[in-house]
Amino acid sequence: MTFLIPMSQKELNRYDIIKRLIRKEINGSEAANLLTLSTRQIRRLKSKVKEKGAFGLIHGNRGKPSNHQLPKREKERITFLLHRHYYDFGPTLAKEKLTEIHHIVHDPKTIRQIMIDEKLWQPKTKRQKSEYRSWRQRKSNFGEMVQFDGSYEHWFEDRADKCCLLAAIDDATGRIIKAKFAQDEGVFPVFNFWLEYLEKQGKPHSIYLDKFSTYKMTRQVALENHDLKTQFQRALEDLRIEPIFANSPQAKGRVERLFGTLQDRLIKELRLNNISNINEANAFLEKTFTPAFNAKFSVEPKAKANLHTPLSLGERKQLANIFSRQKPRIVQNDFTISFQNQWYQLTKEQPVTVRKKDRVVIEEHLDNSIQIRLRGKYLNYQVIPVRPKKQIQPWILAATFKTPALAENTKVNNQVGHF
Repeated sequence: MTFLIPMSQKELNRYDIIKRLIRKEINGSEAANLLTLSTRQIRRLKSKVKEKGAFGLIHGNRGKPSNHQLPKREKERITFLLHRHYYDFGPTLAKEKLTEIHHIVHDPKTIRQIMIDEKLWQPKTKRQKSEYRSWRQRKSNFGEMVQFDGSYEHWFEDRADKCCLLAAIDDATGRIIKAKFAQDEGVFPVFNFWLEYLEKQGKPHSIYLDKFSTYKMTRQVALENHDLKTQFQRALEDLRIEPIFANSPQAKGRVERLFGTLQDRLIKELRLNNISNINEANAFLEKTFTPAFNAKFSVEPKAKANLHTPLSLGERKQLANIFSRQKPRIVQNDFTISFQNQWYQLTKEQPVTVRKKDRVVIEEHLDNSIQIRLRGKYLNYQVIPVRPKKQIQPWILAATFKTPALAENTKVNNQVGHF
């Protein structure tokens, strides 16, 4: 009976050299050099070939189940859990959840292979070479530069509407300093984010921002994003924080990669914890997800200094004014001011002299209150439903008549009105 022995090219080469050694065409030292083995290994291989022929070069475990393979029941349990709960997870995250929730501890490569076999995961194709970009070293100190951006996504999948996640990540450590869900990336959500950030952390040395994205959003609620950029720049200037604008998304890769990771991990965590609204999600971010994320992914900075600057007492008092939407307006002749289809009447008593045509600043605060500022002072005003009608001066009215008779009648009427 003839047996077919499957052999690799490496084994075929070994078999040919050992046969030559047996036929004494070469000696042991030459065989060792040709196969890059020791003379002791060559003697062992020679003995095996003499005893078993080509079988002597084939590993004894070939065709047998691996001693390290998963028991059948264990593999079936993992497969069931993957299909039931983690069908759209990546192998690494699936492995973490199997360990954390189900106490199943295995190497990510093992879980990856099961997911590939079950067609739950498709290995990524090798990336083509892209445009060359030089790598920028991390900053040395915590708070030296913070990267900030917003990401619109279906964070709650089909359980709620699309919303925006605002996030600030430290460049030196890769640590999420603050993350918060909002309806949009408009002026007030961004101001609220940074108001809370500064009250807790202090002022970072600089903030790295996307130069163009805020101008390109198409959501109706964020059409004023050029306003966001200019208002935010003005607020940073008031606080003496340096803004740095990236010329491309790749330039602020730290926060871009963060959102890529969060769009994979955070969405699934929100699903597993049955969270479907912004308030619950923000509480989960602050208390659970962000601390765990930072413990897993953040790194130690090169230097130990914290370059956040505490807010001064004056800055704390001015935060509400700094983080307000500010628009210039002109005082009308009757000392009224118009803002967003609403009229405001300046009262007689003021902390500073007000003249007609003065240029004032309207501050729209986060609590929706309105303040009117002139030369650093806040003016007193009353809200009026409609602007008062202009009083027509008699001399103007008289000047419109062309004939002496009509002018005389006007003079009589004016005198009556005077009494």
